[in-house]
Amino acid sequence: MKDKDQSGLDAAGVLHQTADESGEKLTTRQGVPVSDNQNHLKAGARGPMLMDDFVFREKLFHFDHERIPERVVHARGYGAHGFFETLDPLTDVTSAEIFRKAGEKTPVFVRFSTVAGNKGSMDLARDVRGFAVKFYTKEGNWDLVGNNIPVFFIQDAIKFPDLIHAAKAEPDRGFPQAQTAHDNFWDFISLTPESMHMVMWIMSDRTIPRSYRFMEGFGVHTFRFVNRAGQSTFVKFHWKPAGGLQSVLWNEAVKINGADPDYHRRDLWDAIGAGDFPEWHLGVQLFDEAFADEFEFDILDATKIIPEELVPVRIVGRLVLDRVVDNFFAETEQVAFHTANIVPGIDFTDDPLLQGRNFSYLDTQLKRLGSPNFTHIPINQPHCPVSHFHQDGHMAMRNPKGRVNYEPNSWGAEKGGPREDPARGFRSWPAAASGERGRERSETFADHYSQAAQFYRSQTPIEQAHIASALVFELGKCEREEIRSRMVSHLLNIDQDLARQVADGLNLGLPEPAPCAREPITDLPASPALSILSNGPESFSGRKLGLVLTEGADAGMVSGILDAVMDAGGVPVLICPRVGGVTDSDGTLRPADEALEGAPSVLFDAVAILASKEGAEELAGNPAMRDFLADAHSHKKFIAFSPDASVLWQAAGLPADLDSGCVQLNGTDDIDQFVSQLPKLRYWERP
Repeated sequence: MKDKDQSGLDAAGVLHQTADESGEKLTTRQGVPVSDNQNHLKAGARGPMLMDDFVFREKLFHFDHERIPERVVHARGYGAHGFFETLDPLTDVTSAEIFRKAGEKTPVFVRFSTVAGNKGSMDLARDVRGFAVKFYTKEGNWDLVGNNIPVFFIQDAIKFPDLIHAAKAEPDRGFPQAQTAHDNFWDFISLTPESMHMVMWIMSDRTIPRSYRFMEGFGVHTFRFVNRAGQSTFVKFHWKPAGGLQSVLWNEAVKINGADPDYHRRDLWDAIGAGDFPEWHLGVQLFDEAFADEFEFDILDATKIIPEELVPVRIVGRLVLDRVVDNFFAETEQVAFHTANIVPGIDFTDDPLLQGRNFSYLDTQLKRLGSPNFTHIPINQPHCPVSHFHQDGHMAMRNPKGRVNYEPNSWGAEKGGPREDPARGFRSWPAAASGERGRERSETFADHYSQAAQFYRSQTPIEQAHIASALVFELGKCEREEIRSRMVSHLLNIDQDLARQVADGLNLGLPEPAPCAREPITDLPASPALSILSNGPESFSGRKLGLVLTEGADAGMVSGILDAVMDAGGVPVLICPRVGGVTDSDGTLRPADEALEGAPSVLFDAVAILASKEGAEELAGNPAMRDFLADAHSHKKFIAFSPDASVLWQAAGLPADLDSGCVQLNGTDDIDQFVSQLPKLRYWERP
């Protein structure tokens, strides 16, 4: 059969698939043929979106209304209340009240989420995590709606429905759920070269974080700060976890999803309940037009970063989550974020992905929450005075009082209602907008491989191996060989050794490299800030030790390891063969936090086994114990054990020769040695 698709890259590196005369034509819902489905209508190639783009608006309007009643994306979320404290005032660059003085505290609500799965999916899916913060400032609500990854798959918002359709469950069969390891996703991605930088991030361990508490957050887009003098500075926002970065291994993620699909939710709830309040530092990258003009990449391109080594991140505040919600639905589910919720002193740029989000989010809230009055829901209400002439609508809780519901009016200041505030009211930065109206993308967006390669080179060898393994796993789930081969052709433009590893893992011959609209830059320096392992924790604080106890366990050793772990900021979890607990050698009852059958080692950051001789012999015949120890060893966790527990190694099929990450506890010095290693989280030297 003749192929009706005529494909080719344009000057911006965007693939256009066009039909010949006999092929099926893409149309709007009104039957109007579509000339360009890759770019929305702008004023010039780098200009702002135009409101009369009916093709874009119809496409996003329909997409926003696809799910009833849950969110189309970011459906599985979890939230908490807290505060933001300004540490370093920014009055030199912004008039925003929130950044005016050190010590200023602003209430916040934060919602973390996965992107692809539905409300009932599991927490440890390989997926981007949403990191959305609602600041209840004195000048209105500011929503910093970001992710735990600083780049995105696409450059123009008109492609967002296509991306999510491809990533979601395939529509004829309704699966796979919360997974991208299928043909539709990789078919779309392999035909979208602009996604290649994001591919490196999503195949890295960034998409399987150990906890919300131990992941970064990013505003993704370039925004503007505007100061009282009307001067503009570009800004990118970063959230840095105070506890350092940490992820799990893929094998752990798979097993955690089976053992506790609510792992991330439970972790956040338990940490706040224990008073171990999660904390992040807010950092900003500030730069001017001169830097933007000289930078190798376009600052409006959401598939690019500005390396921290080039523009350092200035820490300006801290975020602390100290209160869980009272009701999950009323708060976490009904909270409405919107990228266009900004305050005086903060403004947008013409980033074509951001411009489209500014349209889409408000439309989404109308459908999902059923009314334009969603700001009447307490979680969405500003904490500052609100006065306007909006009225009525479904579920209106408040309406303007009195006779006047319009402006201008001649009823005077007392009865005439609110008036404009030229001094403190929001003013848009007067950026020049010129250029021909058209659907095009700037050629400055055309480099799709340079930063992908930079990211890969910035990873440690361990992390690079994980990326290769993830690609082999995901592409191995694709039924069509041409999709697998096409992805490898892109990898050849990123790193030839990576491409060879993936091709070998898929038993593929190396294809020709994918065509490049712009030749990649090959000498971009590595950026250590992009590596998780290079930015891990400095302590074991907030991490969990799984401590297995049997009847007759040495009481002094039990007390010693409990005290040492808690002194290190860790959380010991007592695991016993039965949930009723055990009696130690001193006759003290040690109540169990978990029964062994329900507490696999994947749920913990390190493990210890304190057993009497009789207890160890009993555990040796327990399949759950064998799995507990074998998994802990293969996942390279630090393991401590009492001398009598050494019989468990043979039962678990582990080598008799112990590495330095396995510590036999004969006395307090051994406990100190074990606990001193725990901040490393894993003994990577283990084969």
